[in-house]
Order: sequence, then structure tokens, then C-alpha cells
Amino acid sequence: MTLRDAQQKVDQWIRNYGVRYFGELTNLALLMEETGELARIMAREYGEQSAKPSESPKLLGDEMADILFVLICLANQTGIDLEEAFEKNLAKKTSRDHTRHQKNPKLGAGTE
Repeated sequence: MTLRDAQQKVDQWIRNYGVRYFGELTNLALLMEETGELARIMAREYGEQSAKPSESPKLLGDEMADILFVLICLANQTGIDLEEAFEKNLAKKTSRDHTRHQKNPKLGAGTE
């Protein structure tokens, strides 16, 4: 599935089941909420924090998909073609950083 396909699927889902998009600011708040849920899992699974006994296990991929869904909603609402934006962003990063990370001693580049 391409990002463009994903944007079309989300738009169709909203039209079929969601009635309409939430407002952009509501979706931004939802994006922050979902990001917090991902951070909570990461802190407990990969960080030093332990889960509370009352917490049910959450699926990392499901939380990432929640974030992607809301991000796609925001892109659809604001007229952003995520596929095009991502390609441009990757080209920018490649042009700007094509040797930066390889030369970064903090990353241990060239030590393997």
C-alpha cells in the first residue's frame, strides 16, 4: 500500500463510518494523545519504567497505526499529499545529511 492509497482508504473510512473528519485542532489533540500512548509503551517496554499492575498490555504496532491514522486524517484535511511530501523530505535529508551521520563519532561510525 502506498501512502496515497492509505490516504484514500482513510478518507473512504471516514465517509463510510466516521460521518465526517473531526476538526483539525481536535485531530491534532488526538495525535498528541496517541503519541503519549506510544511513549507510555516505549517507556515500559524499552525504558526503565515498569507497568502498573492495573495496566493491560498494549500492542506497539497498534499504537503506531493509531498515530498514522490521525496523521493521515490531518494530511487529508489540509490537502497534503503525504507520498509527495515524504519523497521531498527524504530527498532533503539525503542532500543535507548524506555524510553527516557517517562522520558522527557519537554513532560509532567506522568502528565496526
